[in-house]
Amino acid sequence: MPKDTAARTDTTPLYPIASVDNALRLLLLFRDHRELRLSDAATHLGVANSTAHRLLAMLQHHGFVRQDARTRAYIAGTALLEVGLAVVRNMDIREIARPVLEALTEATGETSHLAVLEHDMVRYLDAVESPKALRVTGRTGVMLPAHCTSIGKVLLADLDADELRRLYPSDVLPAATQRSITSFRELVRDLAKARERGYAVNTGESEDGMTSVAVAVRDQHGTAFAAISAAGPSGRLPAKRVAEMAALLNARAAELAELLGR
Repeated sequence: MPKDTAARTDTTPLYPIASVDNALRLLLLFRDHRELRLSDAATHLGVANSTAHRLLAMLQHHGFVRQDARTRAYIAGTALLEVGLAVVRNMDIREIARPVLEALTEATGETSHLAVLEHDMVRYLDAVESPKALRVTGRTGVMLPAHCTSIGKVLLADLDADELRRLYPSDVLPAATQRSITSFRELVRDLAKARERGYAVNTGESEDGMTSVAVAVRDQHGTAFAAISAAGPSGRLPAKRVAEMAALLNARAAELAELLGR
């Protein structure tokens, strides 16, 4: 039995496992901190640096954290993000996002989409189609290669170099159209542009004659957990209009993040 039963709460287990407790406490720190240093982890847990290092190494092994090669600080890994996304999907993000997509389509006159990244693919969760006769059809439920879509590229742009390379171990990428990005080097250049301007563009890369622009939906720490886009026939979306639509998308993305309490 625990020695200090007075300190227990209704949810405190009778036989706590210290290592599991410490690992979970470390993960909870990422709710309020974008990165975590080894010394900070040890201080928070009240353990030696060597113990904290072993815990973080195990979390890193399972993909829950990753270590920045330059700063050596630990940040949330893909497994932790995937768990978070799964929870968000189970909350039915579509129901919350639907009014945002409707407002976006009304403002742009083009089809809007909501999607998340799943490894090197994007899954489209919902869409609101343009009322125009010539339009991009909704892709709800469809999965497409991330590097061929604006939504996929804006989410890939949020990954660090190591994560991106793990998703794309080959230098050659499959093409969906003649305009698709087909090399890892070209993808890296395109993602750098997306990070610099704050949005990603797909011009006939997933479907001939279609252009789309996408922005990330971010949590309070700035981490992208979903993305929204507007898409239409390329003839209606010259570069100037794409930039204007990106500004509208960013406003709606901020609104969606607030509605989701992120």
